[in-house]
Amino acid sequence: MEILLIPVALFLAFGNGANDNFKGFATVWGSDTLSYRSALLLATVATVAGSLLSLFLAQELVQQFSGKGLLPDVIVGAPQFIVSAGIGAALTVMIATRTGLPISTTHALIGGLVGAGLAASPGEVQFGRLWNTFLLPLLLSPVIAASLGIVAYRLLRLRPEKKDCACVLAPAQDLVPGAAAISIAAPRLVIAEGAACDALAAPAARFSIAHSLDRLHIFSAGLICFARGVNDTPKLAALLIAAHLVNAEGSVLLIAAVMAAGGLLLARRVAETMSRRITRMDHTQGVAANLITATLVLSASQLGLPVSTTHVSVGSIAGVGAGADTLNRDMLRSVLLSWIATLPMAAGIAWIALKIS
Repeated sequence: MEILLIPVALFLAFGNGANDNFKGFATVWGSDTLSYRSALLLATVATVAGSLLSLFLAQELVQQFSGKGLLPDVIVGAPQFIVSAGIGAALTVMIATRTGLPISTTHALIGGLVGAGLAASPGEVQFGRLWNTFLLPLLLSPVIAASLGIVAYRLLRLRPEKKDCACVLAPAQDLVPGAAAISIAAPRLVIAEGAACDALAAPAARFSIAHSLDRLHIFSAGLICFARGVNDTPKLAALLIAAHLVNAEGSVLLIAAVMAAGGLLLARRVAETMSRRITRMDHTQGVAANLITATLVLSASQLGLPVSTTHVSVGSIAGVGAGADTLNRDMLRSVLLSWIATLPMAAGIAWIALKIS
């Protein structure tokens, strides 16, 4: 059983990468800011960076996703329990990935822990802690993200699209008559159409708002993937750490490498759902959704809250899509149904795995 644990944990990491790695860059590809290949490469680099730093930024999550507090230590330390929970989560994530549905590895892993716990000792599962520590953040985070997405999109839309040129004018210096003092005016920012900026005499700086938003969009996408690496790697490494087979550093390196491989090889179907099928995005929608997702996921990691990057990202995208009236409600309904099925499906597979082990 202990020998089997390593391939099970790595299989889950592979499925996690395939289902989750691209999600930060979904809006970038969906708005045609970058090609799929470029977006995938940047997503992988950012995810690995987050994974490598996860031990310093999210150590609390390692303890939570080893099952400690949810079940007695004697149960969660047993190799059969860990393997069964991993099998339940891994098979659920891979099935969803092959059907193009963006589900939460966090949700699947919780289901695996609960299913294995019910099979091992039904009376020992702490359902109160399950609700307060795990399920409540998972349920609230997409609602908060969607609400913020609607507001953010409407605020960003207040900018007139034709006025894309921004110029910084140097401060004017005027001598005060009869005095030695100098009054220095502050620099001025002028936002206008390109023709109006052309008429200005030697501005100190000039830039395109649209191009600047594109750079911000890509940066925010990288930040989301980095945040996901920080948030998800400890949950997966916990499967190895709890059984004392691999130390923390080795666990993180293994998980990061396999997660990257999963994303590079099998991310396309989920990417198409996130980028093209939930809503068609423009640059403004993409920036709004990504900034909300990155902020919420990083904040949750620092607080030790096991939110799902998937739930937050889909919530943000759906929110800005609703604000722009471009939301594909049928596709969103299918995604939501897959979320509902994730936990019981993973729990059922884990229960069966433990019973036959």
